[in-house]
Amino acid sequence: MWEQSIDIYDIKEIRSRSIVYLGVGAIKKIGDICTNLKNQGINKMVVVTGKSAYKITGAWDYVTRAFEENGINYVLYDGITPNPTVDQVDEATKLALDFGAQAVLSIGGGSPIDAAKSVAILMQYPEKNARDLYLYSFTPEKALPIITINLTHGTGTEIDRFAVVSIPEKEYKPAIAYDFIYPLYSIDDPALITMLPEDQTVYVSVDAVNHVIEAATTKITSPISILTAQETIRLVAKYLPIAKMNPEDLTARYYLLYASMIAGMSFDNSLLHFTHALEHPLSGVKPDLAHGLGLGLLLPSVVKQIYTSKAAILADILAPIVPGLKGVPDEADKACEGIRNWLSEMGIKPGLRAEGYCEADLDKLTELAFETPCLGLLLSMAPIEATKDVVKEIYRNAL
Repeated sequence: MWEQSIDIYDIKEIRSRSIVYLGVGAIKKIGDICTNLKNQGINKMVVVTGKSAYKITGAWDYVTRAFEENGINYVLYDGITPNPTVDQVDEATKLALDFGAQAVLSIGGGSPIDAAKSVAILMQYPEKNARDLYLYSFTPEKALPIITINLTHGTGTEIDRFAVVSIPEKEYKPAIAYDFIYPLYSIDDPALITMLPEDQTVYVSVDAVNHVIEAATTKITSPISILTAQETIRLVAKYLPIAKMNPEDLTARYYLLYASMIAGMSFDNSLLHFTHALEHPLSGVKPDLAHGLGLGLLLPSVVKQIYTSKAAILADILAPIVPGLKGVPDEADKACEGIRNWLSEMGIKPGLRAEGYCEADLDKLTELAFETPCLGLLLSMAPIEATKDVVKEIYRNAL
């Protein structure tokens, strides 16, 4: 049993700091949220979002009504793209500074929310820019209040202290983590997710699965991260096929949102390691690569590398998608193939080559994994030594 692998004398820090409203109709809570903000003296906000989802989901109608009813003025930045860049963050920050925003509202998936967290910090440091923030040129200590309306079920960023933004000219995709960027309030409403395309439904769900597989196997994992891993994978295995078949099934969307949320709590407590550290160079080099797709293409190879060191945990948490694992070290190939088969059934066919990567890219990708700010921390959390040879082998096996 995996319990035997936990050092009961190693003190764990268990985190949970955001207030999340989860359920069908939760978007209506934006009225209460705005009233609370108004009572705190906040009457000017910047909204950070993408091109269209904030409107077509219907979320925007509720937000503008709540703003009007509470006398809150706003300025809108809708230029965030998947894998957002430091330049987009700087544009949004300038708009917010010129307007005098007192809080930041994000509507969207991980990209708008992470950009909004970055804007919330830079609003407090107007002499700095997003490159300074993501190259760790200074250490911030505060941010404006952050409110999020989540439109995907994968990142968990609506409940955690992380943000990721790309620096295009360096092909870096670094992350930051600060206690003061936990969202003050977040909304997880399944009714806002029903128009998520099938491929994105798969990719974001695979992101959640990766979060818990990594969090459950880091050097600092805790029982709560293993417990949430078990439940996240069980829920995704059960409800992802239903959501693919019937995108408007609110029960499926509810439990995929819940799975994503608890997965965010899982890695907020125990961090991540190989799969995310190696995916960030992939989408740093090719920004059009969907984050969850990149993770899915890497995951089988990562599990193959780490299985011998975490066999009992992996056999337990992977049971819903790879049944029959006994938790013994010589099952690494079986676990790898089992995950690959499940991913293929969900719509992610194996092979980085299909996404335009080749053998000649491996050295560059490996170097980026080690030189991109913050990724070294993730690699240090891996359950086996993260040498350049190991990283390169994971990439090679994923080709």
